[in-house]
Amino acid sequence: MAILVENNFQYPVFIDGMIWDATGIYTAYPEYLSRRIQKKIFNNQDPFLSDIFKRISSTADREKSWEEKPCVIISTSGMLVGGPAIEHLKALAEDPKNTLIFVGYQAEGTFGRRIQKGWKEIPFKTENGKTVSINLNMEVQTIDGMSGHSDRNQLLSFIHHLSAKPDKVIVCHGENQKAVDLARTIHKLFRVETVAPRNLESLRLK
Repeated sequence: MAILVENNFQYPVFIDGMIWDATGIYTAYPEYLSRRIQKKIFNNQDPFLSDIFKRISSTADREKSWEEKPCVIISTSGMLVGGPAIEHLKALAEDPKNTLIFVGYQAEGTFGRRIQKGWKEIPFKTENGKTVSINLNMEVQTIDGMSGHSDRNQLLSFIHHLSAKPDKVIVCHGENQKAVDLARTIHKLFRVETVAPRNLESLRLK
């Protein structure tokens, strides 16, 4: 959102899902943002309050956004596993004039990763339970470097700088082998118990 404003984007930008509430948190706590964005907010130039942003708060709003051309729609969920992004994909996928842009990591097994790998036919279930396929004719692009997640080195640095060494570290929310490798590295470097649970595995927390 900030990048669009700073580059003087002049078309409507529709915001769908939890993004609107998350953006409100950014505005409320500018001290956690970069100095450049802080300066803008303190000078009444908050990029998140720009007039180009339009909130989608209903199905009718969502359908109206599909008729607005040109425009940008920013929507959750980023891996296309659920949420309003799926509805936008259904409505816009078949038009080659549209573009789907991924700006976050797409995990293995998700719709997002499959589309990145070249899927051109997307199966969806209808309200009556039938499965239909939609042709993905829209352009697909990926922008790297915008993920909100810390990388491996940042996570290791975080553990290193903790004031008290943890008794156990549970590594989750990642690809299986990478989670196991990270757990092994944490155990080796910090001599603490680590575990990378598999899907459906239960852990008892005391």
